[in-house]
Amino acid sequence: MFSSIFSTAPPVDPHAPNFHSVASKYPENELFGELEPSDLEWACITSGFITETHVWYTITDTGLSIMCQVIHSAVGLWYPTIQFTCKIYDPKTNETTWKSINVSNFVCPAPGLDKRSSKADEFSVIHKSTPGSDYPEGYTIRANLGQDLQITMEVSRPASVPGFKIGKGPEGGNSYFGVDPSKADGNVFHKFWPRYKASGHIIKNGKAETFEGPGMLVHAIQGMRPNLVASAWNFAHFQSEKHGGTSAIQMEFTTLDTYGKKGSGSGPVVVNVGSLVIANKLVAVTAETKWSGEENATSVVSKASHLKPVQDPDTGYGKPSEILFKWKGPSVVPGAQGSVEAKLQVDLGDVQHPKGLIEKVDVLAEIPYVLKMAVNYVAGTKPYIYQWINPATLSIKGPESIAPGLSSGLEVEGTFYNEATFIS
Repeated sequence: MFSSIFSTAPPVDPHAPNFHSVASKYPENELFGELEPSDLEWACITSGFITETHVWYTITDTGLSIMCQVIHSAVGLWYPTIQFTCKIYDPKTNETTWKSINVSNFVCPAPGLDKRSSKADEFSVIHKSTPGSDYPEGYTIRANLGQDLQITMEVSRPASVPGFKIGKGPEGGNSYFGVDPSKADGNVFHKFWPRYKASGHIIKNGKAETFEGPGMLVHAIQGMRPNLVASAWNFAHFQSEKHGGTSAIQMEFTTLDTYGKKGSGSGPVVVNVGSLVIANKLVAVTAETKWSGEENATSVVSKASHLKPVQDPDTGYGKPSEILFKWKGPSVVPGAQGSVEAKLQVDLGDVQHPKGLIEKVDVLAEIPYVLKMAVNYVAGTKPYIYQWINPATLSIKGPESIAPGLSSGLEVEGTFYNEATFIS
């Protein structure tokens, strides 16, 4: 899938584009690519430096943030490492429960099923299909993460909120690194369920607690060493039960300056993918590429902005005091012509008095040892992930036929989880 480290190919133009953004490959009216069954299948690539993950983010009706993640990491010649991670945060008590385990006897596909399902001694993730129903597909997730934590969760995707990627077909969702996309140095892809309903129970230290609430799923691949893919990431995940069910998501990464429209040194490039759901319908899919030194040439907006950054002595990075997310894209609702736009701004506080901060995650302390060695070979690389959860208001406007009052603009109250990752 990726070009060899050693190559006998003739030299290429040093000013040729060496990054190919998914957000620039498709016209505005073709950004929405509905997921096919194969889009959620595990690739389970066992060579190279490739990290693949499925992550389920849930916000419960009591305010809990629940993250469940399966990670498949291939690092050079080592056998792949499979992890199951779970983080539960209660903003009412400020209590965090965190588990990350290397699993044994990983199998994909799970017996009798396709590659959307997997299992190991410590967990099972089983995809289920019920075509023609109000919830045509979902997952049953069970994990025994030790004597002190077990979790079971049922996840169901509404028929009115299809999964999406940017662009249709097998190339949809992919950004490529290197001059020739067909012989790429590596790739990044993201495929989403922007909204699902979840229910289940958590057993912590023998005490059971049930939960339910909305959430979102992302299937992602980083097809190179993480520190070569991006210098920074932003992730946004807003959920609300208001107006029949509302969500807004974004995933954004910033390449190193070695990748750009005019070859090495012409970057960095910012790639952002997002979506909007209101009235429990997927109403817009957004994607934007910010090439270094250029303005956005399309009417589609998909953008995260860090405001009032302050140096954080704990991490060495500029932590935003506020963060602003914007979306604008053509309606994907049949018969509802026009564009849908939204924005959301959140006060994150300062370093001494943060607002909604869950944790500053020292990435190298959490990832598998062999992957850590692959990342840490660059002197001084010390990635951190800031994680926040806050009450927030999404301002959204669009065609009236989508939802009553939308043409005048709606202010939707909900809960906002976001991450800012600094790598270099």
